Amino acid sequence: MAVQTTLPAPLVELVEQLARLPGLGPKSALKVAMTLLEWPRGRAETLGEGILRLRERLCLCSRCFGLSETPMCPVCADPSRDPQQLCIVAQWDSVMLLEETAQFGGYYLVLGGLLDPLDGVTPGNLRLDALRARLREDDITECILALGATLAAESTASHIKNLLAREFPGVRLTRLAQGIPLGTEVKYVDKETLSQSLRYRQDL
Repeated sequence: MAVQTTLPAPLVELVEQLARLPGLGPKSALKVAMTLLEWPRGRAETLGEGILRLRERLCLCSRCFGLSETPMCPVCADPSRDPQQLCIVAQWDSVMLLEETAQFGGYYLVLGGLLDPLDGVTPGNLRLDALRARLREDDITECILALGATLAAESTASHIKNLLAREFPGVRLTRLAQGIPLGTEVKYVDKETLSQSLRYRQDL
């Protein structure tokens, strides 16, 4: 990213770091950096410490790959959930939204993204081996795809459908009902729409 060289070097470095965050371009990053400069030192230090704690205290769940404070997240550690249902999502934030609906009582698997050849995301970049392992080791009878309705989500759904048909033909594959608008990611769907989509999911 090209930053004006008339800016002080420490500010240039911070702007370049901030501009790498999703949704922040050079101008927005500069605005955020200038705001941080106006903060009292203690407030800025608290923010920095919070970022470090985020890295130190959070890890990926060893089972579903969602964010967790423990090696196994509370959902995966809950023996009362339905072991026959596995909900597949692209990112961990979708798990939070689905849990808020209180409509799903099974377990989850976070793929870590969606297939997108133009962005260089291939099957090898997703946790498909982890999906295979869960299907081999657990008593799963239904996989529910909660991937959204984007082109990348459709491509991923098709790939998983072929994988299951080829390697696990006895496992039922369903998807969220298409109350989710085309082109929308799961994390941007309101709770009621998501709840209805999960309740009236469809076979693939």
